[in-house]
Amino acid sequence: METETETVKSRQRTLYNILSLLTVTVWGITFISTKVLISSGLTPTWIFIIRFTIAYLCILTISHRQLWANSRADELCMAAMGLTGGSLYFIAENTALRFTYASNVSLIICAAPVLTMLLDAIVYKDRIRFKAIFGSVLALCGVTIVILNGSMNLGLSPKGDFLTLLAALFWAAYCSLLKRMSRRYSNLLITRKVFFYGCLSVLILCFFEPLPDLTEPDRLSVVIFNLLFLGVIASFVCYIIWNNAVRILGPEKTANYIYFTPLITILASAAILSEPVTIWTIAGGLAIVGGVYMTSK
Repeated sequence: METETETVKSRQRTLYNILSLLTVTVWGITFISTKVLISSGLTPTWIFIIRFTIAYLCILTISHRQLWANSRADELCMAAMGLTGGSLYFIAENTALRFTYASNVSLIICAAPVLTMLLDAIVYKDRIRFKAIFGSVLALCGVTIVILNGSMNLGLSPKGDFLTLLAALFWAAYCSLLKRMSRRYSNLLITRKVFFYGCLSVLILCFFEPLPDLTEPDRLSVVIFNLLFLGVIASFVCYIIWNNAVRILGPEKTANYIYFTPLITILASAAILSEPVTIWTIAGGLAIVGGVYMTSK
């Protein structure tokens, strides 16, 4: 018979499975939002710095009591998280969107859960369960079906795709570091540190990037809307949820929700850009849902 504590933990896990899905839903839409900003004249560096500055100012209002980590080693680990889960990840991903399709980026980013499992096995000596491997492969097959969409012509760009794979590796490293730090620090402090060190690490690049031309009123309103969406919703709110989910569900199970990203990106493109949704999208979506369900049990 289930104890009261086990029931609470079960409900908590269910809640964070749902919240993880909502988070990647938002992140799936960010590909389109970032594409809009790039087409409006913003560089990947400016998109990142403005996005994370907005997010940092938001979280600073509710998390400002503890300034530093408890040790120098932990502070360095926080800085590494700001790099891997912040500046390096987003600049690599946003730059990749210049050279390859958003759908290609969303597919390759799905290597992150597999990389997370491998890193945890190496760093934390975690045992990789067969069900987790099978679920990951099934979800990845679903992602492939969605992206291929019945065609073998992906229009691959080696430069863009390599940058995306690099971004996936950075995100896997972030999730692995987060597993260690979440045992000793609050979610809010960790998230604030990630935003801070992410911004700090790219400030020097701003001196070499051209300022965006936002003199047209119509363009300015579009840019402001998308930057607020990326900064407040996709970064501030979603990072808090994601970091909590990693603590409750573990990095492997949480990372597998990334498999939903390409499906959401395609559905959002259909709604916003009037692109068709085919039977391949539906079939791939079912495989994604099945794979994520297996890894979350």
